[in-house]
Amino acid sequence: MSTPNPSPRHFLDIDQFDIATLRAILDKATELKKAGRGHEKPLVDHTLVLIFEKSSTRTRISFEVGMRQLGGEVVVLGSQDSQMGRGESVADTARVLSRFADAIMIRTDSHQKLEWLAEFASVPVINGLTDDSHPCQIMADIMTFEEHRGPIDGKTIAWVGDGNNVAASWLHAAVKFNFKFKIATPLSLQLPDHQIDWAISEGCDITVTDVAEDAVAGADCVVTDTWVSMGDDDERDKRLQILVPYQANDALMAKANSDALFMHCLPAHRGEEVTDTVIDGNQSVVWDEAENRLHAQKGILAYCLEVI
Repeated sequence: MSTPNPSPRHFLDIDQFDIATLRAILDKATELKKAGRGHEKPLVDHTLVLIFEKSSTRTRISFEVGMRQLGGEVVVLGSQDSQMGRGESVADTARVLSRFADAIMIRTDSHQKLEWLAEFASVPVINGLTDDSHPCQIMADIMTFEEHRGPIDGKTIAWVGDGNNVAASWLHAAVKFNFKFKIATPLSLQLPDHQIDWAISEGCDITVTDVAEDAVAGADCVVTDTWVSMGDDDERDKRLQILVPYQANDALMAKANSDALFMHCLPAHRGEEVTDTVIDGNQSVVWDEAENRLHAQKGILAYCLEVI
């Protein structure tokens, strides 16, 4: 293990970075993807701790495989595996893990818990998802869009459905990567006003509506997510009822540009937020998007552990 850094490179949210740094991460991700399994292994003798307080498929596998492909090792802690789940403070956990590992990724509910971990850790902390944001996913999404359609700068991205953590990170990215962002949600599920106000103050070209067709019109990419996120199960019936007009189906996709891509971070609930014909159709890039979690996160790991 390397000596803890008093000023570690955290990866907490996209809005905290300048575009040059974000581009460097994506360039590294692309480089590593093109090199395949024969690429360099700069993280030999490095250990990444993965903390999962929320269940995961893509985040866990992509970080585990990515770290190992870079030459490092991984330790996985579930919600019942650490003393943090039994009352140890986040600050104490951060201090201890910093003595054992070279980086920490956490997938949790409270965004404040992520920030506390970063405040007290002397090694990099990575946001694997909180209730507020999901930056690793959006880095993979931008990588995927640009593989298929070239630079995202100036393009139009449409979000339809719940104004959730993934939508919030798309909003952060719109500001940093300079694309137009059109978001359609029910009035009761909109992104918080302070997030929209921040984006506008930063010069973001943003359209907020409660009509899905208005958001999708002229879009280069249509994005959605599950209507019932982890922790929202008690509101399932209510959510399903109000989100029906936001389903990504053939009729809605027909309102977008003819070559518009379709994205979904998965897992998908087919027949709810998206139909089979869309997610399995020619415009869908969800499997490339899922694969690129691996490559984008290798770029993030390379940044955090200062090998780019």
